[in-house]
Amino acid sequence: MSLSKRSLITLMDLVEIKLSCIEVMDREDARELATLEAAKRELTIIMQHAAQARRNAEIVPFAKPQAVARPLVHA
Repeated sequence: MSLSKRSLITLMDLVEIKLSCIEVMDREDARELATLEAAKRELTIIMQHAAQARRNAEIVPFAKPQAVARPLVHA
């Protein structure tokens, strides 16, 4: 499954918003906090891999054209 760059950014924003709003009061909240932090790390890794793939796709190796050998024609 593939996600667009826009979807990844939206998901990251949502996770960060939820992280900023959460108040840890009990174990359940602590588990949710840990889950959100793990999700943020995973999204960050996915975004880094996607950026690296885009950079690699943009780099097109330049091959020097080979000289074409032409037969000598004697008139």
